[in-house]
Amino acid sequence: MASMKSPVKLLTKDFKSDQDIRWCPGCGDYSILSTMQGFLPELGIKRENIVFVSGIGCSSRFPYYMNTYGMHSIHGRALTIATGLSTSREDLQVWVVTGDGDALSIGGNHLIHTLRRNVNLKILLFNNRIYGLTKGQYSPTSEIGKITKTTPMGSLDYPFNPLSVALGAEATFVARTIDSDRKHMTSVLRRAAEHQGTALIEIYQNCPIFNDDAFELLKSPQTRGDEVIPLVDGEKVIFGSEGQHCVIRERQGGLIVVDTDSVSLDQILVHDSHSPSTATAFALTRLADPETLHHTPIGVLRDVPRPSYDRLMSDQMKLAAANGKGDMQTLLNGNDMWEVE
Repeated sequence: MASMKSPVKLLTKDFKSDQDIRWCPGCGDYSILSTMQGFLPELGIKRENIVFVSGIGCSSRFPYYMNTYGMHSIHGRALTIATGLSTSREDLQVWVVTGDGDALSIGGNHLIHTLRRNVNLKILLFNNRIYGLTKGQYSPTSEIGKITKTTPMGSLDYPFNPLSVALGAEATFVARTIDSDRKHMTSVLRRAAEHQGTALIEIYQNCPIFNDDAFELLKSPQTRGDEVIPLVDGEKVIFGSEGQHCVIRERQGGLIVVDTDSVSLDQILVHDSHSPSTATAFALTRLADPETLHHTPIGVLRDVPRPSYDRLMSDQMKLAAANGKGDMQTLLNGNDMWEVE
């Protein structure tokens, strides 16, 4: 297998394509694109060994703006195509760019099966809680009561929590970041790139036209300190402008937010994304209010090792070849053939 490392040091400009960027002014996609282009050089990987695969949606224009290989695929099927690439080309680093509608509606089945298989690829899930490309219909992550063109009296659907879904599918890497926090996003991308297997990053992304300021509570300098819960491995989960809030485990086993001065230090949760159990990570995904996003954790919730699907498949194929069972026609015929006279 050819080396993925670039013989020369690449720069941010090397990952910028010659295409005009066509997103609405103020769209959070600009920030995500810029962050990715600024981050990739540090990996030292050749551009021809990097692939971006997208589905359908505003976010899915991403491959056009990256000076790498890329594919703009069909609605909800980006992960299917990316799985084929990852399992057949070990020399590629595969990134999938998708949105809350693309990944969680028509592509929902493909998402959960990619996560459970642990295919070696990285998923950027842009979540703006709305359908942007098709002009403002409610999406699987829109809050209850959301008034849109398709829900004029308010949405009746209870929204998906993407990270809860991912953990339920036994994902090995689950994280959340925000489009406006470039430093934090870069740190999460770095850990995702290092992960062997499927890495899911939910990115809260603003849609200024159809769902403006959906995440203002988590972005405004006046409120973010008391609303965002930063997760740092090995550190106690304490937050607030003056550290006045913390997370503890309640008697029933879940997690709750309380005043820091109301509990002893040993009661405060210490974050551990490497825990083999999904219990604490799942409880963290349930802290935020599904409507207002009050008390939202950001960071890496889970990062655990498990053999990736493509590595297991490759090993199985080598074993079959070594045992003389690698002939495709023989495998297709199997032992269940008979002749009818």
